Amino acid sequence: MIDPRLADSFARQSMMTSLHAQLVEGAAGRAVIHAPILKAFQQQHGAAHAGVAFALGDSAAGYAALSLLPEGQEVMTVEMKINLLSPAIGDSLHAVGEVVRAGRRLSVVRAEVVAVSGDARKTVAVLQGTMIGVA
Repeated sequence: MIDPRLADSFARQSMMTSLHAQLVEGAAGRAVIHAPILKAFQQQHGAAHAGVAFALGDSAAGYAALSLLPEGQEVMTVEMKINLLSPAIGDSLHAVGEVVRAGRRLSVVRAEVVAVSGDARKTVAVLQGTMIGVA
């Protein structure tokens, strides 16, 4: 299920549109984003560029945080760390964002980005960071 407020916000993200990303889940401290690995966003070795993994993980974590904020607030990243674990090779990337701890203004979040190729799944990045609610 996707909270309509999250779907509306996601639809306004031109970067996610450029990546052909889709918000497939978004509610109650969790968000999931899927995107194909497009040739236009691959690095010289044929893997998705690390920036794609970061963008998807950051957005998934951000939408997880937004799902817990009051109506009328938006979310922005304060800081985000990424560990790249493996080249992002496959057909698509799936990012799962979760809230670790929600505060009144700041939320600690994490995300896992997985490369999918057929039935095979491989974690390619993990992220942890802080989001802030803004009016």
